[in-house]
Amino acid sequence: MSTLYEQLADAVAQRILDGQLQPGERLPSVRQTCTQAQVSPATVFQAYDLLESRGMIESRPRSGFYVRKPLRRAAAPALAVTPRADSTPVAVSELVFDVLNSTRDRDVVPLGSAFPSPTLFPLERLARDGARAMRQLAPQALTTELTSGNARLREALRARSVRHGLRVGHQDPIITNGAMEALNLCLQAVTQPGDVVAVEAPTFYAALQALERLHLRVVELPTDPQSGVDPDGLAEVIQRHRVAACWLMPNFQNPLGALMPHARKQAVMRVLNQAGIPVVEDDVYGELHHGSARPLPLKAFDTEGQVLYCSSFSKCLAPGYRVGWALGGRYSHMVQKLKMMSSLATSVPSQLALAEYLEEGGYDRHLRQLRKTLATSLAQLRQWVLQHFPKGTRVSRPAGGYFLWVQLPDGIDTLRLHQLALAQGISVAPGALFSADQRFQSALRLNGGHPQDPRVLEAVKVLGRLISQLTA
Repeated sequence: MSTLYEQLADAVAQRILDGQLQPGERLPSVRQTCTQAQVSPATVFQAYDLLESRGMIESRPRSGFYVRKPLRRAAAPALAVTPRADSTPVAVSELVFDVLNSTRDRDVVPLGSAFPSPTLFPLERLARDGARAMRQLAPQALTTELTSGNARLREALRARSVRHGLRVGHQDPIITNGAMEALNLCLQAVTQPGDVVAVEAPTFYAALQALERLHLRVVELPTDPQSGVDPDGLAEVIQRHRVAACWLMPNFQNPLGALMPHARKQAVMRVLNQAGIPVVEDDVYGELHHGSARPLPLKAFDTEGQVLYCSSFSKCLAPGYRVGWALGGRYSHMVQKLKMMSSLATSVPSQLALAEYLEEGGYDRHLRQLRKTLATSLAQLRQWVLQHFPKGTRVSRPAGGYFLWVQLPDGIDTLRLHQLALAQGISVAPGALFSADQRFQSALRLNGGHPQDPRVLEAVKVLGRLISQLTA
């Protein structure tokens, strides 16, 4: 539970992020804020001090507090990269294993992690909900709901999906062991070994691992760091290659943070429907938007059942519970068969805990607080990177999620940076992890989802010094 001053700081930070308070604008005085928020002057000072430490505001002697103006270098966003023109086999698993296995130490600053801080989630309440639900469980339910999943959880997810504008078939959703199983099953349902799958460039390394395991080839799509896949570029790739399927993350793509606008999603679906190509949609970050409304998934624009939609609770509510789901569209029967043939079922206690939590209410309230916290934390990390990394660094500007894509000056090997940083107790995710042929050598992904870790600022300063050493 956050303190009163942290709640006030988050509220002011959200007004800054939403544009209600502009750079250079004076914040309400301490006295005004005391009256408006019904808090003490000490609480206001603590809140403003916290915002100042995050780099979002600045104090001016005898004048007050002002929204900090962005640094000049903030005008240099991440650049789109030129995708490979040919398809290629995938060989990243060994590299991913080596890099990620070396960052599991709790003493390491987790800038290379794929997960936000576990302190952001209601784990105690989930544990209580799970224990209560298990005590009330009818014994026969342990076997009658094996493959599709728990009926209560499926109904809650079905209702939520409809609220988000999705078409849900009678066999959907299919509960899975996390989003990765959902994505793997959906990919298997629409491909055969040797097929070509179109992906964003760069793309999430777990997607590449799945493609490698299934002996599939990859062709890259032109991808803008701000707005995602280019529909015209997608059409050109389809003309040049026999694409069997696409794997896309339209909402807050990992690692770029790109958000595909609604009009672009509609255009992408027109291209795919015309070509009759299915798309596996990874929407695990869709709930983590920083704005006022959740962006619609690609699935919301699917009129032909061509989108196999996948998501989970791992990034927004229950890391470690390993509960995800799939809406398979016209491929739902095949996805369910593959689930039965592989893992058969998903953990019943985890499903029951989540079903109980969703039925009790409070999920959306939790999400609102989580979004504010992550938005503030990511903005803070971006500011620190711009302050402490060398000239020529470009940084993405995500509208959701908790990742930054950082492009360092040419010639800097971020695999080498990873090794040097790890020796200093800091993890990063080097760019080579995010392509089939280990490109993006001068880029890295940073995790901004650890707002309560006091080591992050010093870690950014150390990374800046290490990068400067590599450029010398």
